[in-house]
Amino acid sequence: MDSAVPGSAGPEPETSQDVNAAPVRARRVFYIPGYDPIHPRRYRELYRKEAAAQAEISAYQIALRPQAKAASNEGEKPRPYGWRVSAAIDDHPVRSEFSVLVWSDIVRDSMDASIAGTYLQLIRTAWIYITSGTLGRLMRLRKGPVIAALYPVGMLLVQALLALLLLWACVAGWEAVLALLGDQMSWVLQLPGWGIGAAAALALLRWFKKQDGKFFAYYLMHDYAYSAASRGENPPELEARIAAFKEEISAALRAGDIDELLVVGHSSGAHVGVSVLADLIREGLPETCPEIGFLSLGQVVPMVSFLPRASRLRADLQYLSQREEIAWVDVSAPGDGCAFALCDPVSVSGVAPPDKRWPLVFSAAFTQTLSPARWAELRWRFFRLHFQYLCAFDRPGDYDYFRITAGAQTLRQRYRSRKASGSRIDVPVSKYISVRPE
Repeated sequence: MDSAVPGSAGPEPETSQDVNAAPVRARRVFYIPGYDPIHPRRYRELYRKEAAAQAEISAYQIALRPQAKAASNEGEKPRPYGWRVSAAIDDHPVRSEFSVLVWSDIVRDSMDASIAGTYLQLIRTAWIYITSGTLGRLMRLRKGPVIAALYPVGMLLVQALLALLLLWACVAGWEAVLALLGDQMSWVLQLPGWGIGAAAALALLRWFKKQDGKFFAYYLMHDYAYSAASRGENPPELEARIAAFKEEISAALRAGDIDELLVVGHSSGAHVGVSVLADLIREGLPETCPEIGFLSLGQVVPMVSFLPRASRLRADLQYLSQREEIAWVDVSAPGDGCAFALCDPVSVSGVAPPDKRWPLVFSAAFTQTLSPARWAELRWRFFRLHFQYLCAFDRPGDYDYFRITAGAQTLRQRYRSRKASGSRIDVPVSKYISVRPE
């Protein structure tokens, strides 16, 4: 399919303005993390480390420094966490200011569930995805993210089974001790065995929860349960945060003195970014406006957009896919088992309009852009691979996160001639396609 044909997932034809556009001198980057409870400093340190590695590989200069401190007026809203980047790539000096749009506090609050509460989440989430038909539709897409969605269910059930087996072993052991002592097997004498078994089983479950940094079962269960609890409708606290993000970006647009405003949405942050940008454009952009780019990485949009009450997200996907005001590029890789790789989030959600422009969908091609040794090292580290889009590549192709966020071309300029990946999935799959509240 020709990516320049109206309605296809590709860029518009080149114009003389695109070709002759001046290099970017200054850029604002807003990064929206996925469902992540970690402090945003993690992203600064990741950028610092990986930018240095990529600069060494690709022979360019890039350096970080702290973001200027916000004024400390009483009652003033604090600025997002961020940093500043100075780069010289392809002989063009560029300064970029990064801000992390933080919603990790919402994530932490949603993860504040007891062991019993998490198992109730498991039952409710599985019921919603199965009975709504959403799970069946998702299975028509990539296997990786569906397996990732089923993983916490299986792991939590295995943990529960092991706890029950430990309970049974304690009770059986106590009964064996009573039998050796010649005591009658009355229910009163058996009670201590049940008490010991229950305490041991609970201790084992608590141990598994404390070790979740290795197993990720509780983390992933909370992730899927967060959207499923409202069947795809944004919870009030997330809607409020989306509005706050929109205001932050709007203020940056109106501040001037930048050539590009770039929003990067990773994982669950991609569908948050869709709604933020849709609201921003609906509200109206300033007359003098820099180029606006949207880079979605490792998106999991179908996990939400396929749910019955996700009409808000589906409407935003449809709206954003038509807009001339932005350039939207969606990058994923089949090697990332946690993302819906090369699945056009607009088309598979069943809301692609006839005049669809975006997103341009293509692959980061991990098997080609990582060396064989590096690929062998990372291949089975699924969560690390899910963050590879933000990291250095041994053999970078036309996707280089640091050129995009700190280089002299806008997102539109960089990919104006890039065709969409031929292996992308761009057919409607979702059962629910309403763009109006149910």
